[in-house]
Parts: sequence; C-alpha cells; structure tokens
Amino acid sequence: MNHRTYLTLAIPLTISTMTTPLLGAVDTAVVGQLPAPAYIGGVAVGTLIFNTLYWVFGFLRVSTSAFAAQANGASDPDQGVLALSRPFLLAVIVGLLFILLQWPIEHAALLVISPDADVSRFAVEYFRIRIWGAPFTLMNYVILGWLMGMAKIKESLCLQILTNVLNMFLAILFVHVFSFDVQGVATATLIAEVTAFILGVFIILKASPFKWKMPSIQVLMDTNSMKRMFNVNKDLFIRTICLLVVINMFTAKGASFGTEFLAANAVLFQIHYIMAYFFDGFANASSILVGKAVGSNDKELYKKILTLSRQWSVITAVTIASLYALFQEQVIGLFTNLPDVIELSLTYGVWLIIYPFVACFGLVLYGVFTGATEIAPVRNSMIYAMIVYIIIQITATPIWHNHGLWLAFIIYTIGRSGFLVMYTPQLNKKLLQLKGEG
Repeated sequence: MNHRTYLTLAIPLTISTMTTPLLGAVDTAVVGQLPAPAYIGGVAVGTLIFNTLYWVFGFLRVSTSAFAAQANGASDPDQGVLALSRPFLLAVIVGLLFILLQWPIEHAALLVISPDADVSRFAVEYFRIRIWGAPFTLMNYVILGWLMGMAKIKESLCLQILTNVLNMFLAILFVHVFSFDVQGVATATLIAEVTAFILGVFIILKASPFKWKMPSIQVLMDTNSMKRMFNVNKDLFIRTICLLVVINMFTAKGASFGTEFLAANAVLFQIHYIMAYFFDGFANASSILVGKAVGSNDKELYKKILTLSRQWSVITAVTIASLYALFQEQVIGLFTNLPDVIELSLTYGVWLIIYPFVACFGLVLYGVFTGATEIAPVRNSMIYAMIVYIIIQITATPIWHNHGLWLAFIIYTIGRSGFLVMYTPQLNKKLLQLKGEG
C-alpha cells in the first residue's frame, strides 16, 4: 500500500461523495437566484428537516460499507449478501414510517425551528413533496454503502454523478423554465432519489462479484449477527443525534437573528458540507481499506492506512482552505445574487477558511474507526464535542452574535477531531496488540 494505491481509491470516492451535498447545494443555489431571501430560508429549513431525518439513519450507509468491506476482505459471499439485505430491510421499514408520520414530523420541526411566516410556508411546500422519497433515499444509503464496501468505486461514482446531474437539470428546468419555485426544486430532488434507487438495484445485479441467492429468514435474522449490526448502528445513531443537535441549534439560533442571517448561514453551511464531504471521500477510502485489513487480518496494511490517512487529511485541509480563500466571492456568488446575503456571507465566511484545518483529523479518522467497526470512540467523541458546543454557543452568542455562533461551531469541530485522536492509541492496541504502535 503506497500513496498512489491509496489515491487510486480515495480520489474516485472523493468525487463520488462530493456529489452527495450537491442535492441540497443545488436546491439552495437555484432558489438563491429568486427575488427574496425567504426562498433560500424555506429551502434551508426544508433541507434541515430532511438532513435530520436521514442523518439519524446515516449509519445505514456507514455500517453497510464497513460490513461489506470486511466480507470482501474475508472473501465471504454469504456475508456479502447479508451485509446488503439486513440494512436494506431496515431502510424500507423506516422510510415507510417517515411517510406515515409526516404530519407530526412537519409540525414538530417547524415548532422547534420557528422560522418567519414566509420561510415556513416555503419550507412546508418543500417538505410535503420530498417526504415521499424517504424510503428510496434510505435504500440508496444501503446501496451506496454496499457498493463502496465491495470496492465497486466506479459503479458508485457513476450512480451518484448520474443522479445529481439529473437533479441539477430538473431543478433548473422546473424553477427557471416552468417557474415552479420551491416546489420545483423539491420535485427535482424527489425524481432524482427514485431514479437513483432504480439505477442502484440494476448496478448491484450487474456488478456483484458473486451470484445472488437470498438468505433464509432464519439466516437473515440470526441473533448474534443482528445484535452486532444493531450495536454498531446504535453507536452511529447516537453519534448522528449529537451532530443533529449541533446543526439544529446552529440553524435555530441563526434564524433568531433574522431571515438574512438565516439565508447567509445556509449558504455558508452548504459550502461547509462540500468541504466536509471532500474529507469524507478520504474517510471512505480509509474505511474500506481498514475493513479489508480487519477482514483479512492484515496488520501491516492497517498501519500503513493509518499513516496515509493522517498525511492526506493535512494535505486536503491545506488545499481546500487555500482554494476557498482565493475564490470566496465566486463560490458564494454561485449560491445567491442577493446583495445583503452576499455581504453577510463574506463577513462570516472567514470561519470556513479555518474549518478544514480543525476538521481534517476527526473526519478522516472517523473512516478508520468505522472500517474497524469500533464505533464507541466515535460516539463518545461526538458526545463530548456536542457538550462543548452547547456551552460555547450559550456563552458566546450574546457577546459576539453570529460570530459567536460560528466560533462555537469551530470549537465543536476542534473537539470532534481532538477527542477522536485521543482514542487512536486504544484502537491501535486492540487491532495490533502492540501498545502505542501506529
């Protein structure tokens, strides 16, 4: 394992994962060209609701990728099938529950966020269309996680690029040609989600390294295997809840400053998502390779991946921060043409230059821990970081307003990285049986 081999996997994964935040980013950018900030605010609130719903179950992709990578490393086709079928069943059940509970979800979300009347109206329009894609979105998490875990990188890349190109095309068509406004971007995303599912099933049937034979109910519901899956997913679930508490607190506090601040923070947060998903490509590469190392009991491979993960997290941070610093105005201009929103985005955008440096280690090491299915440290680091965020937001925002809000988020991000780095020697000891190695 060398830099070239690592990048051969990491670069396509980076391109692939970078397409994920484009669903929300494209929606924000398209409505950002409409004549009022309430459009951006409405889509921001609507996107926040779905991020909350879907990110809570984001473990479906992460754990599926880890279990599939371990099955691939062990060359076990039966476990490869089960790595897909078990979370797939869970995704269907949860997605249908979201549709059945859409009314209480909508009212609870708007009660918590409390946006202005116009923002609320647009958020409801967006939500009531996109909610019908819930089962497809969650099943897509499983499909994508399985393809990544099985090292079917080209296939996962093609699936995400095709889906997001379709979303972009339809969003522009529905909003700027047919004048459907917020309903147009929501419909475009819904169609893209359903299309991704259909293409994903087709790709799995064609790209699978083994013949498909559905397991019996007894095998599918094996107690020990299901317990292991739910233990991993439970910790990822808690980790995601902590993340969502921070994001929802951030958005709600920003909304309390006014519609323009909500819109500006929404633009900056979309840029932050793109940065984070850039790191996520390297995290996915590390997760797949660590899962393969664990499955094949290759300790030397694990040590090399850990070193490469550290090195490329720093290189990536320098690259992202430099590019954003050079092209800040142009990047923000892609999301909105409203002068007040642009001015506020530029004022607070300086925090995004800092973000890559404080996020890099935590985001990439997250892939190392998930690949080893050692999720408790990830859970614990997020709990500690969330507590730090809450304290800083409460104390800093009355003094520094929106700057205080971004300060809280940056310190929270430092906590995510720092607390997880502290757990790395413990992971090394467990996997290498050599204290302090790696």
